[in-house]
Amino acid sequence: MELAELEIFRAVAREQSITRAAKVLARVQSNVTTRVKQLEESLGVTLFQRDSRKMILTPEGQRLLGYAEQMLTLAEEARQSMRLSAPSGTLRLGSMESSAATLLPKPLAQFHAAWPDVELKLSTGTTGFLVDAVLGHRLDCAVVAHPGTGTPRNMSMAALGEGLEGVFLRTEELVLILPGTHPKARGPRDVTLRHLAAFSKGCTYRRCAEDWLEQGGDDLRNRLSVIEMPSYHAILACVTAGSAAAIVPRSLLAMYPDATDLQTVPVRSAHTFLVRRAGFTTSAYEAFVRELRHA
Repeated sequence: MELAELEIFRAVAREQSITRAAKVLARVQSNVTTRVKQLEESLGVTLFQRDSRKMILTPEGQRLLGYAEQMLTLAEEARQSMRLSAPSGTLRLGSMESSAATLLPKPLAQFHAAWPDVELKLSTGTTGFLVDAVLGHRLDCAVVAHPGTGTPRNMSMAALGEGLEGVFLRTEELVLILPGTHPKARGPRDVTLRHLAAFSKGCTYRRCAEDWLEQGGDDLRNRLSVIEMPSYHAILACVTAGSAAAIVPRSLLAMYPDATDLQTVPVRSAHTFLVRRAGFTTSAYEAFVRELRHA
């Protein structure tokens, strides 16, 4: 297998289309089609189920995609390791939505100004999604929240996933937010609402919220259901409308002027880390870590 073939295969898998993959790769469609067929013939398997609209990976294609991600990532790592003095290439960064909004803007701007030759690709998601992407070689590093309650220096990244290393970034204060009309609350037993607005499972802050609300006893546990939301805008809208409670980082509330009408209750602190696969390093990654520390 050649790296070029794997790159074409990965593009078709991501785009689910020969036409779109050809545009992404700046290749003609016939070349992409031929290279995919050659790869299938050399492996003796069918990698895609083809119909008139989509190219869907077969089980064999899914297995190969995992290996392709690893090999292409290692190839890029090797290329960058030869140019440690001048960061270049691509850095694939993941982040929780809250950190992307409050923590990353300044260091990302400084990083781009200092190293314009580095192509930085940013993805957002829950901590669980981001950790899986780092371990699966789809991301190089990610800003995530640790579920533990100890001091940062004593925290093991194994709680997030085996094979991870982490750089501590900051500590967030998590607060319960309630509509301004909600009766004064001091703890979970005072919550009278029937819904918790949160991200999908895999979100550390959702896990912290559920653990805290568990202290409200069986009545609250049986009454409260989770409404999964796609963004903090949607979460805050639900709370403002009076239909749900939520737990968010206090730093995020400063970005929403209307949030002053909400009631807040301190819950706990949560530590934020930049995680990577153990041993992973490139000049672009090291330069980005320096910008984060300076910021």
